[in-house]
Amino acid sequence: MRVNFKSVWVRRLIGKLGVPYNRRLRVRGSPHPYDYDAGLSLPAAVSNAFRNQSGLPVLEWRIAALICFASGGATRTENTSPLTFCVPIFGLPILFFIYFVYNYVDTNILIVYVNVNKENDMANNLETEKKVLAVSMLAEGNSIRSIERMTVVHRDTIMRLGIRVGEGCQKIMDAKMRGLSCKQIECDEIWGFIGAKRKNADRVGAYGDVWTFIALDADTKLIPSFIVGKRDSYHARAFMEDLAGRMTNRIQVSTDSLSTYPDAIERGFGTEVDHGQIVKTYSLSALGKEAAVRYSPVEVVKVERTIVSGMPDVNRITTSHVESQNLTLRMHCRRLTRLTNAYSKKFENFQAAVALNFAYYNFCKTHNSLRMTPAQAAGVESSAWTVAELIERCGE
Repeated sequence: MRVNFKSVWVRRLIGKLGVPYNRRLRVRGSPHPYDYDAGLSLPAAVSNAFRNQSGLPVLEWRIAALICFASGGATRTENTSPLTFCVPIFGLPILFFIYFVYNYVDTNILIVYVNVNKENDMANNLETEKKVLAVSMLAEGNSIRSIERMTVVHRDTIMRLGIRVGEGCQKIMDAKMRGLSCKQIECDEIWGFIGAKRKNADRVGAYGDVWTFIALDADTKLIPSFIVGKRDSYHARAFMEDLAGRMTNRIQVSTDSLSTYPDAIERGFGTEVDHGQIVKTYSLSALGKEAAVRYSPVEVVKVERTIVSGMPDVNRITTSHVESQNLTLRMHCRRLTRLTNAYSKKFENFQAAVALNFAYYNFCKTHNSLRMTPAQAAGVESSAWTVAELIERCGE
């Protein structure tokens, strides 16, 4: 009995048996033809046993046959596989490629390259619904790992998406918050840290304490400006200069007793501003070392309102609204939640997270007292944005 040489070796190279039915792969002189496709349904144990006993002289031949089979099926495998005495025109380049890779290329580098490209493709090809869900959860105070568990999206992909959207939100805020006609602006700072707190920052090489300067319109609850940095005169001046460049009329600014504010406001606004300070005196009765009272609010025993420059309305010198916004920020930005390990490790990530939160607050979130978004109340936008629209405007 004479056997078709190609058919038998194709089956041996791939490690699958043929079963009687089809005439494409048949034993010559035998009344029982073999169907290769039906052989794919054989149990794995039978297939492995056949492959182990196939007696292949060169391992690369089987790999080449597998490549041909994956790209074209049994017929192409039979016609283009590099066999012992039959190497057609399509089989020779594959055999040469396998020989070159096997002997001269580090497979570990290829594996890393493929994994990186696969990860980038997953990030770039992330579905819009997944992006909307992830960004919404980031803006509502969920941690990255919790979002990973609920959306089944890798945390690195979520991180990169948050950074890209945060940078886009910062550009949107810078473009939209122009030519504003606010009247009462309250300014305050909120504390956080990056990498480690101040006492350990130098030892571990981290950024340390970080402060976010926030300006809020008391009437529309709009946040026209913010800046992330240190609590020093440089960042205070940059903050006030940025705020002044967004206003078109004379405003009243209310601040706390931070010593860098008077000079910064004078440099930013000149004489076209009414500046008032509110000074609160706290009791020290709740400042104990026990954990139960360490973060308890201190009792305010005295409040003084002073005029620094211009003619501000003394009754409206307050920072209550912006301090309430600080609470909202800590509730919605996971990186600013106290007593957790959700703090930022990089300055860029922290800045992007804060920008995302403020853009979501201004354009997407309906304020309870206003019954609309702050951007609508200030006349910046005519309607509320959805998260999908925010992501689209960020270029995603």
